[in-house]
Amino acid sequence: MRIQLKYLGLVAAGLLTGTFATLQLSSAAQPGDLAPLPLDQLRLFAEVFGQIKSEYVEPVDDKKLLTAAIKGMVSSLDPHSSYLDKTEYAELQEQTRGKFAGLGIEISQEDGLIKVISPIEDSPAFRAGIRPGDLITRINDQPVRGMTLDAAVKQMRGDPGTKVTVTLFRKTDERTFPVTVTRAEIRVQSVKAKMIEPGYAWVRVTSFQERTIPDLAAKLTDLAKADPQLKGVVLDLRNNGGGLLQTAVGVAGAFLPDNSVVVTTNGQIADAKQTYRDTFSNYRLPSFDTDPLKNLPAIYKTVPMVVLTNAYSASASEIVAGALQDYHRAQLMGKTTFGKGSVQTVRPLTADTALRLTTAYYYTPSGRSIQNKGIEPNFVVDQYADGDPDDALVTREADYSNHLANLQDPNEKKEAEQRQKDHMQLLRNLEEANAKKTPEQREKDRNRPPPDFGSPSDFMLQQAIDELKGQPVALSKALINVDSDGPQAATTGSASSATASVPAIASGAVVK
Repeated sequence: MRIQLKYLGLVAAGLLTGTFATLQLSSAAQPGDLAPLPLDQLRLFAEVFGQIKSEYVEPVDDKKLLTAAIKGMVSSLDPHSSYLDKTEYAELQEQTRGKFAGLGIEISQEDGLIKVISPIEDSPAFRAGIRPGDLITRINDQPVRGMTLDAAVKQMRGDPGTKVTVTLFRKTDERTFPVTVTRAEIRVQSVKAKMIEPGYAWVRVTSFQERTIPDLAAKLTDLAKADPQLKGVVLDLRNNGGGLLQTAVGVAGAFLPDNSVVVTTNGQIADAKQTYRDTFSNYRLPSFDTDPLKNLPAIYKTVPMVVLTNAYSASASEIVAGALQDYHRAQLMGKTTFGKGSVQTVRPLTADTALRLTTAYYYTPSGRSIQNKGIEPNFVVDQYADGDPDDALVTREADYSNHLANLQDPNEKKEAEQRQKDHMQLLRNLEEANAKKTPEQREKDRNRPPPDFGSPSDFMLQQAIDELKGQPVALSKALINVDSDGPQAATTGSASSATASVPAIASGAVVK
């Protein structure tokens, strides 16, 4: 079976931790606003707790039991709400700073196993060949089925220089194999940039961190100095699982007119109803005191742009892509994004624990909710020149069993049923195609290297450059119906109509 990376982003696991959005809520609901406590259910909880303490086969620690109850209560709400214990809260704070120790993978849970949402570029996991969509079945020969995500994280964490062996099941190959990875301190370089050819620049944002806006401003300034006659810019958000909401506002603001609305949020309490414009007050973070975008070359407000996305462009990435699309500031190219249209607020509970809670939906400047839908590109383009048949294996927000509903879509249930039918048809098509391949072809597909973003072999990037030059673009091979009973061909065209100290997480992923 042909191998293709399945990009996420974690969302969270979400997709990543891939993905943090920030919404600072200065006030909470007052006690008078709350409904009376359900005393009967609380009595039931106390009775269950008491019976466990008195009758369970072995003694159970009170703190462990209550923590598990809290975790279960919060995680039952949606895929991205969770209780953060001491270790998880510390990791979250490290991730937003872009520096932490581990393997460099974003993970979530799937069918009792640990699912890799995405390896972080240039990390030990990335260099070891771990790919999005891989399922971890064992850690140092210990089965992970039945293991909590927290326990799996602790097994994989360790001092830099030490090794851990993970056993992977790769769906695209239908094979299981071990990979040994050397732990390291992960320093995420969230912005990369270079000139692809004279006049055309490539800027990649891998995640939305505290230092992303200053780093982006510095990279863009250097590009403009290197080539003052810029003809086009490609903003690459592939595999970007999200990040800080303020950072997304600033990144979009680098290319939008001043004072443009980038995103709005709406939730139950007043402070969750916000409008974020690309002003310094809306994207300021503790890591910088002056406006990094103040002296940005004016050309970035008008230079033609293409934004690259895929199924693992999530949350904050979707905020940026949606804003640039709504204003017709850029053409979007690639694949439909993950579809995570909610914001999570992280509220400290104690000195070292916190509650990550979904507090709002977010909307693009035109008022679109992308929850469960994602942002559709103007040009549907494959990652590989010969097509991406393994797209049938991609997981998006809508595939989570407890995902939030899209409040704008009264037909969501019917659309979900149709998506499932289309998905099953794509899987059948994929199985039929693979059955026709020779063993040599399957081996070649198995050893196919992942795409090297920004390189001459990056097919999707080359299509973006062609679009900026006004040349024909090679659209996705999936646009051609392979079966009259299968999913309808996609279409391309113009764009559709159109919080700093308390971080909130846009994805439910955990970064290792």
